[in-house]
Amino acid sequence: MQHLHSKILGQGAPLIILHGFLGMSDNWKTLGSRYAEDGFEVHLVDQRNHGRSFHSGNFSYDLLAEDLKNYCEEKKLSSVNIIGHSMGGKTAMLFATRYPGMTEKLVVVDISPKYYPVHHQTILNGLLSIDFGVTGTRKEADEQLARYVPENGVRQFLLKNIYRKDRDELGFRFNLTALNDRIEEIGRALPDDAVYNGNTLFIKGENSEYITPQDEALIQKHFPKAGISVIPGAGHWIQAEQPALFFSVSSEFLKR
Repeated sequence: MQHLHSKILGQGAPLIILHGFLGMSDNWKTLGSRYAEDGFEVHLVDQRNHGRSFHSGNFSYDLLAEDLKNYCEEKKLSSVNIIGHSMGGKTAMLFATRYPGMTEKLVVVDISPKYYPVHHQTILNGLLSIDFGVTGTRKEADEQLARYVPENGVRQFLLKNIYRKDRDELGFRFNLTALNDRIEEIGRALPDDAVYNGNTLFIKGENSEYITPQDEALIQKHFPKAGISVIPGAGHWIQAEQPALFFSVSSEFLKR
């Protein structure tokens, strides 16, 4: 069995944080420390094909949820709180509906249970265009990626995945080939009959269109006890754009 890489901070009630597509656990390090100071044992987890976790040609939410179950069993966590952003939110939703007895509270960040059409292809094409045989610095990678991704903030988020594979070559931490091959998996809807009756909070960015008013009935169908909080002045990356507000809303829910 393959093992997920994680960083564990603090002591207290277990809180697992799941990053989004092309992200990694390090994206949550600062907020993770705040939850740890607030009395949680925080598990910053790299999902398969991301961060320092294992690479596999197989990739689906079924597998991501199973990976998380195996991680909990390995760490002897019988019941966990979960925060999942975007792709991580989809993993968290499926995990909670499959393993409700292992889920204490659920926080889903800026994603709904519905199907999303493929919309990352330009970013993937940009990443695939980077040839580390000729690209030797992060600056050169940034210049190449800018041809596809004009937003500097998005590029810097992606380029955090670059690391030195050996003395002479850079590489990406994520498994770009597998993620590109399986891109249609990212937008998959939660199974129609999936229900989690535990305490759930959806957090939406005011300027993000990932959760629409039309999604609220679907959210209630799958998560009857769900509340929805809207964070002003934030887009899809709420936790990076409004970290203080995000922390206060999520922490208050988790400690209620």
